[in-house]
Amino acid sequence: MASLQDQLLKAGLTTKQKAKQANSDKRKKNKQKRSGVEIEASLQEKVRADLAKQQAEKAAKDKALNDEKKQQLAAKELQQRILQILTHHSFSVMGEIEFNFTQDGKIKKMLVDTPTQKALVNGRLAICGFEQKSYLVTAETAEKLATLDASIVLVSNEKVEEDIDEDDPYAEYQIPDDLMW
Repeated sequence: MASLQDQLLKAGLTTKQKAKQANSDKRKKNKQKRSGVEIEASLQEKVRADLAKQQAEKAAKDKALNDEKKQQLAAKELQQRILQILTHHSFSVMGEIEFNFTQDGKIKKMLVDTPTQKALVNGRLAICGFEQKSYLVTAETAEKLATLDASIVLVSNEKVEEDIDEDDPYAEYQIPDDLMW
């Protein structure tokens, strides 16, 4: 069976020169097509690899940003929790005795009365500082705050048991601190 090209040559519709030119053009196109496919395939692989790399970098960056936001949120929640504990468990006592303590490298004074001063010295009360304010709290509250942030507690003395005289007939009876005479 003769090819279409041979049939056209026999019929005289084309010349040998044009047939050779057509064959060479056909080979060139096929060669370019094969080369182009390989180049195109390698370009696609390169684009896919770059895209995957960019997605991995973006995911890592997003994860780092999320972690940072979570840390900031946790720090803010801790600050709010500390502030809430201080505002709910603090109390104010006004007196004429100055009690000195340091806060942020500065010496501060708090005016307290005599029972409060004794309670501060004996360790039943403590002074906590937060956002340039000082709060008078119980020793238990100060211990709870120290577990959250130790820098909050400014003054917390060790609890001292009062010496009980052995000959005291009223040693068994404890006198409450809030008893007013």
